[in-house]
Amino acid sequence: MKYTKLNFMMSVLGIIIYVTDLIVDIWVSVRFFYEGQYVFGILTVSFMLFGTLVVQCFSYSWFKDDLKESGQESQHCFLLLHCLQGGVFTRYWFALKKGYHVAFKYTSKTDNFVEEHIDPHKEVIDRVTDLSMLRLFETYLEGCPQLALQLYILLEHGQENFTQYAAIMVSCCAISWSTVDYQVALRKSLPDKNLLNGPCPKLVYLFYKLFTLLSWMLSVVLLLFLNVKIALFLLLFLWFLGILWAFKEQTDFCSSISMEFIYRIVAGFILVFTFFNIKGQNTKCPMSCYYIVRVLATLGILIVFWSYPLSVFNSDYFIPVSITIALTLLFGIIFLIVYYGTLHPNRSEETKLDEVDGKPVQRDCRMKYFLME
Repeated sequence: MKYTKLNFMMSVLGIIIYVTDLIVDIWVSVRFFYEGQYVFGILTVSFMLFGTLVVQCFSYSWFKDDLKESGQESQHCFLLLHCLQGGVFTRYWFALKKGYHVAFKYTSKTDNFVEEHIDPHKEVIDRVTDLSMLRLFETYLEGCPQLALQLYILLEHGQENFTQYAAIMVSCCAISWSTVDYQVALRKSLPDKNLLNGPCPKLVYLFYKLFTLLSWMLSVVLLLFLNVKIALFLLLFLWFLGILWAFKEQTDFCSSISMEFIYRIVAGFILVFTFFNIKGQNTKCPMSCYYIVRVLATLGILIVFWSYPLSVFNSDYFIPVSITIALTLLFGIIFLIVYYGTLHPNRSEETKLDEVDGKPVQRDCRMKYFLME
């Protein structure tokens, strides 16, 4: 388990995408307020605050856990940094600083360290994995609602401007990157998990997630045009079901009861948009049910929308959007089947999907109870 120069470059790319996403979100919100579209501006800022506040809570909680494990007292400067929304940047600083030393300056001559010392490669990988999960949280808590809002605005007004296209493209890139990056980092941090090697599995996994998510986003936008109250009720209902499932699974990801409660709420929110394994257990049946319901819900929205007069929607976009929804859903399901059927890291094992069998392997990182699918 080594932290390589390529891993370091990917970490640098990650912070570039993070900063770009932040700048574009601020730019979009300022533009909305400048143009007098206060509702859209307030929604954009609200999505940003919701995502970043949750991420700062998890980041500070993990900082306290790490300090406690190392026998150190919690430092007030970390609390101040997180209150100022600088928790993620602080983590990037520590990860890149240590990662640069390990990737470029750490040689084989220094490998003969005393066994009780922490492996520097593992230390960096754990830090990068923490960052990947925080970015994953923020992406789905802020990026997905932001993407739905921008698509709604674009289709409602039919105005083509650089700001909207930039926001949509950056949101898609951020979602795609955080999804694949976390899957790769997580498997690298867990010793009993096979690595996601090669570009082909990563690309197929990326397209599976991106296409199924884009299809659902466009379906939700269509439902918003039809009836905002019905769309919000559906999303809240799905969120509630996701939270119930997290409680039913009795997740034990966090060290405190309060943070575990927040984690289950966040897990339920992410399940509204995509499926993931919230407890690192066999998920073949739940995932199959999830996407069967997703397909039926998407088809139901399309059928209902086709039965309504086109006056509720810009007819120039209606047919292309409907075709896009159908094709992205179809391609997403195909990529899903290809990934789990031929490219999944555990495909050569006689175990079921992400099921831990045989002699248990000791995992000493906080990700031991979480595995995204």
